[in-house]
Amino acid sequence: MPKASLISIGAYVPKDTLTNFDLEKMVETSDEWIVKRTGIHTRHIATGEITSEIGAKAAQVAIKRAGITTNDIDAVICATISPDHLCMPSTACKIAKILGIDNVTAFDISAACTGFIYLLELAKSLIESGAKKNVLIVGAEKLSSIVDYKDRSTCILFGDGAGAAIVTASEENEIIDVHTASDGNFADLLITPGCGSVYPCSPQMLEERLNFIQMAGNEVFKIAVQTLTKDVIDILEKNGVTSDEIDLFIPHQANLRIIDAVKQRLNFSDSQCVVTVGKYGNTSSASIPMAINEAYEEGRLKNGDLMLLDAFGGGFTWGSALLKFGGK
Repeated sequence: MPKASLISIGAYVPKDTLTNFDLEKMVETSDEWIVKRTGIHTRHIATGEITSEIGAKAAQVAIKRAGITTNDIDAVICATISPDHLCMPSTACKIAKILGIDNVTAFDISAACTGFIYLLELAKSLIESGAKKNVLIVGAEKLSSIVDYKDRSTCILFGDGAGAAIVTASEENEIIDVHTASDGNFADLLITPGCGSVYPCSPQMLEERLNFIQMAGNEVFKIAVQTLTKDVIDILEKNGVTSDEIDLFIPHQANLRIIDAVKQRLNFSDSQCVVTVGKYGNTSSASIPMAINEAYEEGRLKNGDLMLLDAFGGGFTWGSALLKFGGK
C-alpha cells in the first residue's frame, strides 16, 4: 500500500492589514486589552480579493515547491467557512479553474478551524487507497466577509489568508496518523446562524446580524484546552511518540492563551512551538498551513522533521496529525 506524504507547503496573505489601533476606532476596545486576551497585534484583510483567489495564490506556491505541474494534480479539496458562494459552485472548483486544472475531483469541506487536519485525513485516504496520486489541499478564508465589526468579542480575532499543500505517494516521510472528531452538542457556542435553511436570507435575518460569526468565548476556551490536550496525548501514545521527539508543534492559531495552555500541559518548549497568531489572527482552516509555511520559510522546518498538528473549531470539530515533512 502506498504511503501518503506532505511534500510541499505554500501560503498567501493579503497585503492590507487591520491593527488593534484600527479596531480602537471601530469598537470599544484597546490594543492592550486585545493583546492581553488574545496575543493578536494585527490581522490581514482581503480587500478586492475573494476566497478562491486567495486559495489559488497559496496553491501556486505549493505546486511550484513540490516540483510538479498542474497536470499532475488529480484532486483539489478546499476547507473553508467563508466560501465564494454559499451553495454552489464549490470554492475548490473555482480554485481549480484559476489554476487551469480541468477534469479532476474538486470539492469543499466545512470543518471550521479543524479544516486542514480533515483535509490531511482525506488526502491520506485517497493516496493510500490508490484512488489518487497527487492531491492539492487548500485552507482558504476571507473571514472579514462574515465578521461583525460591531461585535468586539469576535472582530478582534479573525483575519484572512490561505495555506496549501501537496500530498502525494511516497516511500518516506509519511503522514503517520491523523485523528479527527466532532460533537454537535456544542454547535451553538461557535456558529454563523444565518443564510442557511434555519435562517434563510431575509431582511429580518440581516437586521439581526445572523449572517456573522457568533461565539461564546469563555465556554469555547475551556472546552478547547481540555479537548486539544487529550487529543494530542492520545495520538502521541497511540504511536509511541514522546513530546521530546517532536521537532515542531504547530497548533491552530486561535488565541495565544489557548496555545500556551496546551503547550504547558504537554511540556513543549518554545523552540518546538510555532506561533503566528500575533501577526495573522485566527484564519480558521488556513491557520495551520500558514504556520507550517512560516516555519518552512524561516528555515525551522526541514525534510524529515516530525510535526505534530492540532486544531479545534466550530461544530465542535477537533483533530490532530502526526507527520514527517517530505519537502526539500
